[in-house]
Amino acid sequence: MKRAFHQNVRRVRIPSKLPSCRRTIVNPAADKEPLAEVTTLPNNIRVATDLMPGHFSSVGVYIDAGSRFEAPHLSGSSHIIDRMAFKSTSNQSSDDLSAMMNSLGGQIQCSSSRETIIYQSSHFHSSTPLALSLLSDTIKNSLYLEQEVEMQKEAAAYEIREITAKPELILPELLHQLAYQGNTLGNPLLCPEERLPLINGDTLREFVNTWYRPERIVIAGAGMPHQQLVELVDKYFGDMKYIPPPTVQPSLNSTRQQPTSHLVPPTMQSQSPSLYKSLTTAANSLFNPSPTPSTLPSFAELATAKAKYTGGHQFIYRPDLDMTHLYLAFDGVSIYDDDVYGLAIIQILLGGGGSFSAGGPGKGMYSRLYTYVLNHYSSIDHCASFHHIYTDTSLFGLNLVAHPHHQHGLSLPLLAHQLSLLLYHPIPETELNRAKNQLMSSLVMALESRAIEVEDLGRQVLVHGRKVTVQEMSEKISKVTNDDLRRIGKRVFGEGMHERGPTILVMGKKDIGDWQAVFRKYGLGRL
Repeated sequence: MKRAFHQNVRRVRIPSKLPSCRRTIVNPAADKEPLAEVTTLPNNIRVATDLMPGHFSSVGVYIDAGSRFEAPHLSGSSHIIDRMAFKSTSNQSSDDLSAMMNSLGGQIQCSSSRETIIYQSSHFHSSTPLALSLLSDTIKNSLYLEQEVEMQKEAAAYEIREITAKPELILPELLHQLAYQGNTLGNPLLCPEERLPLINGDTLREFVNTWYRPERIVIAGAGMPHQQLVELVDKYFGDMKYIPPPTVQPSLNSTRQQPTSHLVPPTMQSQSPSLYKSLTTAANSLFNPSPTPSTLPSFAELATAKAKYTGGHQFIYRPDLDMTHLYLAFDGVSIYDDDVYGLAIIQILLGGGGSFSAGGPGKGMYSRLYTYVLNHYSSIDHCASFHHIYTDTSLFGLNLVAHPHHQHGLSLPLLAHQLSLLLYHPIPETELNRAKNQLMSSLVMALESRAIEVEDLGRQVLVHGRKVTVQEMSEKISKVTNDDLRRIGKRVFGEGMHERGPTILVMGKKDIGDWQAVFRKYGLGRL
């Protein structure tokens, strides 16, 4: 829950060297939390800072891009772009960039997700100008040289094989592809292995020129004066031009026209199947049919497409696995929905984890999945709840990993029973308050990290245009009642459940059997 919701903002007119900038100071609780300031540059890049004293500074560039926005012919681009960060640019070689990064004495990285691509640095205060210049150079001027692209594609192939070998890593990815078949959040987060030979420098440049638009960028920082960061961003990113987004994408049969670049043009231009491929190739061909000229989506369609939950039941036969893995998921609520707080409390209530834990009080050992599942069934190795939150939906659910001697047919009823208790039995006040406190403390403790604080600020401004304070979130969490949780439970996995039903993914030697009968027995779903 790193994103923000709604609050009043106060606009303050402040003299600036950038007279056309719009500056906002957000401070709903001035006596308790520091100011968060947001300035919009003339080219629509937003700059945000949060006063956070310390010996280090952090700055990050947060881009509204990721796998959910990939057109079929660009599938896998965000994964490779992640790996291509800080390689050769039109200004310097990858070796020079590496040497300059090491001179920062901090950490600098790039990561991609379904909805965001992040470039972030943590460093000494005096290194902020250098850090921002490095981020700017790799974002605007990357050459995507053929040799460097090929090396990163080989590294990505190795990464895919490593992830595929671990069910606990690959199954959440396959779960999304099943829950959102053929659209947005169902697009592969990892580059499909059959796509690797098709990706080259031109592919990556097309993705960057399409999505790295100034109005889709937030640059956030902590540890430096707001005006200093505004001036640095204007220096290193002010030349990015705002160009109205294209509305029509060229057809596949035509000579592909590169999207108009918002970036400074570089002076140079670049000249037996794995298990993951076996698992995803069939799914991609079923859920993501090859595009034709008439079906290739436009920029506007991709940018505004809402996640379409499809649900489904898939069994992946793996006789080589000792364990059976079960994922049960439901269509949840978006980050904008106030019920997201109640659903987060339900996740904390259910909790769970591994059969072995060095934890104790305050670390989830009193959660329901620990108390009533893991502590009662030695044949269960892992049982936990999860909640993946996005801008227009979320994926809420439970997963269970069972040993071979676990009674077949018992796994799904155990999970259904825990959900049923939330629908038909009141939660003891002590247990509810404990879950609320655990959720609030997790928010506060996470923000003790400067890097997480900056990422939180950047993501919030990217999605909502402002920051929501921990105090505001805590107040909303505190107001959640037993009745609220029951109502939310009915909405997500009770009688108000999505008409497409649950998403059920099983990997192992045996499937779960008739899930509809289990749901009817425990009063889940649309009765």
